[in-house]
Amino acid sequence: MKDAFGPGVPEAIPRTLQMMARTLGEVEIDRLWVFPPLVNKRKELGLVAVSCFTESGKRILYTAQYSAERSGTALNVDSEMIEQGRAPDDRLSRVIAGVVRRSEIDLGKPRMVKIAGNPKKFQELMNEFDPSLLDDMEA
Repeated sequence: MKDAFGPGVPEAIPRTLQMMARTLGEVEIDRLWVFPPLVNKRKELGLVAVSCFTESGKRILYTAQYSAERSGTALNVDSEMIEQGRAPDDRLSRVIAGVVRRSEIDLGKPRMVKIAGNPKKFQELMNEFDPSLLDDMEA
């Protein structure tokens, strides 16, 4: 299913990011990794990983795997966020590499974005998306 035949579901990534920010809080997000989606016509699968600050200085790593489909005027974006564990900040790159190795699908190289707990940086990332792709609750 790793092909780019079709437009995919352009709402999938921004809405998954919005869900994670709503759930975790933008000020808690240190970094995030957006993996290239797997696109098959009007269906898309993908993964977003987020590291969040803790009081101990370690980071909590969450992943959100999503599946999305557009059929006619219907749009369905389902995502599930899971806490993957905790790690010191300097080990996160190895943890992300492990996520890639353990994945059942070929994830590809992710785009890493440093938010550093700054809501403005998160908003700058969201501004890269057309506003029509965002969840109405946040647009």
